[in-house]
Amino acid sequence: MAKKNRGTIAILTGGGDVPGLNPAIRAITIRAMREGYRVIGLRRGWAGIVELNQDKKADNSNNFIELTQIIVNRAGRTGGTFLHSSRTRPSHLPKDNVPEQHRDTYNEEFNDMTKVVLDNLAFLGVDFLIPIGGDDTLSYAVRLYKEGFKVVAIPKTMDNDVPGTDYCIGFSTCITRTINMTNTLRTSAGSHERFLVLEVFGRYAGFTAMLPTMAGAANRCVIPEFKFNIENLTEHLVKDRYENPSNYSVVLVSEGAMFEGGAMVFKDAVKDQFGHAKLGGIGDAVSENIKELSPKYNNGKKINVINQKLGYLVRGGDPDAVDSIVPMAYGNLALDLILKGVHGRLVVLKNGRYDNVPIDVVVGKSKLVNIEKFYNTDRLRPYYNSFEMNPLFIMTSEG
Repeated sequence: MAKKNRGTIAILTGGGDVPGLNPAIRAITIRAMREGYRVIGLRRGWAGIVELNQDKKADNSNNFIELTQIIVNRAGRTGGTFLHSSRTRPSHLPKDNVPEQHRDTYNEEFNDMTKVVLDNLAFLGVDFLIPIGGDDTLSYAVRLYKEGFKVVAIPKTMDNDVPGTDYCIGFSTCITRTINMTNTLRTSAGSHERFLVLEVFGRYAGFTAMLPTMAGAANRCVIPEFKFNIENLTEHLVKDRYENPSNYSVVLVSEGAMFEGGAMVFKDAVKDQFGHAKLGGIGDAVSENIKELSPKYNNGKKINVINQKLGYLVRGGDPDAVDSIVPMAYGNLALDLILKGVHGRLVVLKNGRYDNVPIDVVVGKSKLVNIEKFYNTDRLRPYYNSFEMNPLFIMTSEG
């Protein structure tokens, strides 16, 4: 028999979707209900709680949902997030995004809606909040914790760049898809004897390019942590192509990678509420440059390019095994902490073991590829040194 009336837990998912979010929501909900908690899902990330209307006549069905075992079981085997997501930042909400009922009070260009968030959480009777997200989503969770709210956070991002943890939900599926899609496109690259350039996610950290390359999916990779020389890259790719019996070579390009002496390539100047402009185009730039430079290293003959941005193909669809198991464990870890009355923590994987760390680790430092240890800046590919005692995915917050 489930215990009754232990309080209310709210769950939200923020930022980009990844496979593994729904399994995490399912794990939290089922365990919490068995322990006697009421569970609600906040829709559309932080937007749902910001836009909630306390008027008795208001329809808040787009802002939160009461979760049940039937609801989460149906969604728990699927990708994405059935709670939906957004990149809303309540501490810096643009004037146009302020809910109508608050526009008389909050009318600056950017508004700190934290008091509204706390009032709305109290209105819903929420005792504990479990946000699932990357460092942007979780940075606001840190703000709520510092305001005195009880928060237990779960790390999610396919870039695997949340500090304090070796693993973020979504990363394994991203790596699996990147390897599979690269292998799929090999047939075309080989048939036409071309360069294959694949742009992958990774704004500040190059883990999504490094791991597939380390696993043999690509000959070279360029990552945000090191500004690369395009002539050096072209020379390596021409040599790789020459040494390949099928006459092609492959490079993975992180979306945040930068040319030597250059800057990030943005799709446009529009920024989200966390100050990030949408990246896009470095793969195109690399493709154009290596094509034009190729005659210099290929006896005067130009080499054509197959250029593909993998984008949302690696974050859509169902989770792989790791992103089905880890979210289940993370959800139960969060409940373990709540049952102990512990909050202000981030559940993590460290050195192959589940653990938890202070939540403010997400705003205290950055998680990047240690290029001295893992990346050969001359050969533009990972080092293959001793792997003894390294964690499953090799690279961690500590190196």
